Amino acid sequence: MQFLEKFFKLKENGTDVRTELLAGLTTFLTMAYIIFVNPSILGDAGMPKDSVFVATCLAAALGTLIMGLYANYPIALAPGMGLNAYFSYAVVKGMGIPWEVALGSVFISGCLFILVSVFKIREMIIGAIPQSLRTAITVGIGLFLAIISLKSSGLVVANPDTLVALGNLHKAPPILAIIGFFLIVALDRLKVRGAILIGIVAVTLLSFVFGGNAFHGIVSAPPSLEPTLFKLDIMGALSAGILNIVLVFFLVELFDATGTLMGVANRAGLLKNGKMDRLNKSLLADSAAIVAGSVLGTSSTTAYIESAAGVQAGGRTGLTAVAVAVLFLACLFIAPLAGTVPAYATAPALFYVACLMLRELTEIDWSDSTESVPAAVTALMMPFTYSIANGVAFGFISYVVLKVATGRVKQVSALAAVISGVFLFKFVYLGAG
Repeated sequence: MQFLEKFFKLKENGTDVRTELLAGLTTFLTMAYIIFVNPSILGDAGMPKDSVFVATCLAAALGTLIMGLYANYPIALAPGMGLNAYFSYAVVKGMGIPWEVALGSVFISGCLFILVSVFKIREMIIGAIPQSLRTAITVGIGLFLAIISLKSSGLVVANPDTLVALGNLHKAPPILAIIGFFLIVALDRLKVRGAILIGIVAVTLLSFVFGGNAFHGIVSAPPSLEPTLFKLDIMGALSAGILNIVLVFFLVELFDATGTLMGVANRAGLLKNGKMDRLNKSLLADSAAIVAGSVLGTSSTTAYIESAAGVQAGGRTGLTAVAVAVLFLACLFIAPLAGTVPAYATAPALFYVACLMLRELTEIDWSDSTESVPAAVTALMMPFTYSIANGVAFGFISYVVLKVATGRVKQVSALAAVISGVFLFKFVYLGAG
């Protein structure tokens, strides 16, 4: 215990071992779905699902472990949703590119990530994000979490006429999710430790009685990783026709992970004067995870917005991340048990965190439309385009355009103008991606 105290600086961060481990379990439960969803999505690209399952667990564990031990932040990493869909449906199925070549593209983008992190170029980019947009990123992530949780709970469903609509409230999932939400909020307000975790476990138990959930056992041997290990085709990815794909991976990874890191750190109160003390270490952690993931056999690994659930549960140091990493490794052997937690059991936790993240709206200067409008655009575009990176992109572009249009060019840093230009180039010549 003394070692953990000194290594992770628990007292300095106002936390303890029990709180950190509880936070780690909370974060893990909210993102455990990725070990089942990722193989399903990449399987559509022709990749062997069993091997992708192992690669997903290992990549998540490795990346999160580096984040915890090296950067000492309570932020978990795993193959990113959206990035895996782009990998499978846009690159492999849409362009007819072999999945091995697509993995090579992910590897190259990860190497570029490491370079821009080592030379602190990525840190400079983050420093160029205006304060209003930094605040908006946190709010946008909250809204993004909200739409993910509402979809997972069945409270919001697709509708061909209105895009989204209210789900069937006569079904068990949305009803149980609503019960879980009120339980979590009430317990947290009453300062019951582990309120979020209690809510998740309670809904999971109720799901066996009312939701038709089934228990599939506890332990199973992990499948073989051989079919995807070292199967990436780097030379194929270096061909001229694939460069656009590498660039899209790089841009989306850059701002998706960056936005998540800033948003979660801000929610945890880990920003000092709007900056992360160990920012470069955290950037190197997720950069290394991308490279490792591509070697193991999965799409881009990135920081997870679900980490905000662990932060709300009290996680403040890398010990939270280490706990998540250990649980991902355990999942190699207890996949049946991890699979018993339904998505609608973790949805209430994510929705509550989303509600709390909206408090950052008060930090925006609403009297200056050249600051407030880009902030609003950033926050709104994240859930409505289902992409953190797109929200950051539209935010930057609108910020620069409005500052220039109102004669406030001097308020736009050179790097912010360049970033805006890169996003414009991406949308005009490479598509939304």
